[in-house]
Formats: sequence, structure tokens, C-alpha cells
Amino acid sequence: MDEIELAKQTEICKNCKNIVIGKGNERAQILFVGEAPGRNEDEQGIPFVGAAGKNLDTLLAEVGLSLHDIYITNILKCRPPENRGPTPAEIKAHTPWLKKQIREMKPKVVCSLGNYATKFFLAGGNVDSMDDQQGITQVHGKVRVIDFEGLKIKLIPLFHPAAIIYNRSIIPVWEKDMEIVKHEISQKTLF
Repeated sequence: MDEIELAKQTEICKNCKNIVIGKGNERAQILFVGEAPGRNEDEQGIPFVGAAGKNLDTLLAEVGLSLHDIYITNILKCRPPENRGPTPAEIKAHTPWLKKQIREMKPKVVCSLGNYATKFFLAGGNVDSMDDQQGITQVHGKVRVIDFEGLKIKLIPLFHPAAIIYNRSIIPVWEKDMEIVKHEISQKTLF
């Protein structure tokens, strides 16, 4: 069974309206990865179209980026019921799909959005090691080079844009972290 079929067999995919793969430039060197689709994303089949997506669009524009420059996806391709956090089994079932996207895209920079995505990348894609990783509050904006699936990638952990909805005080932190993203991608040679 291939990566896509494995993810489609999960209970959340059987109960969602749409499988949400990604949006943006599939050839971009910058990949943003979130946790899972929300209600609006499930309705439309497109990631980051709700309030969190509007926040992300605004913050991208502030540093001169758009969907022409980046690609956005999530670890899970289907919305968990009641918008709950993903289970380890769901993450394990969906990450082969994400890993396939990354292998095909070969991004130079990955911006992980929130705890789940950040811990996933810090654990090198090993779902069983995610709980051993630091959370987004400790590592946001701290650039590190990681080896992921044989690719050398600059990882830039960021707060999830949905966090701004519930905690407006992190807007200046997000803006500062996005300036780090802008600086990192402006380097003539990423590697």
C-alpha cells in the first residue's frame, strides 16, 4: 500500500469531507508545515483558508512572500474530529505522505508551524521520538540545519498562525520570527 492509500485508510480520512494536500508553489524551496486541516480547510479542501490562513497570508506579505514563493501543507491530510490534536497512530499513518511530498519537493527551508510540526521535524520524522523534543515556546525562531530523509534542510520553528487568534500578544514574536525567515531565505546560497 502506498503512502497516500495508507493515510486514506485512517478513520479521520473516512470521516472528513476533503483530503487537504497543500497549496502554493510545489517547486518552492520554502515549505511551511502545520498540524492538520481545520473546519474551513476540510470544507474547501485547501490548507490555511480560515482565520489562521489569513494571519499567515498577512505575515508572509509583511516579509515579501506569497504563495508563489512557498508551499504549505500539514502533517495530517484530514481533519481530526472536533479539531482535536492528532493521535500518534494518525501521525504515523499520514507522515509517509508528508515525507513523500518533501522528497519530491526538496525544500531548502522548512518552517514548522506549532508544536506538532516542530517536534516532528526535530525528531527527524520519528513519531515515537516526538515527545522527547522541546516545544515551540522554547525553540521558535531558532534556525537549525537538520538532516531529514537524506536532505539537508534549514528548519525554522514558528508559532502556528492559529495561536495568534487566541493570543494576540505573540504577534510581535511572530513578526520577529518572520524577519528571521526573510533573512534566512535571502542568503544567496542556502547551502
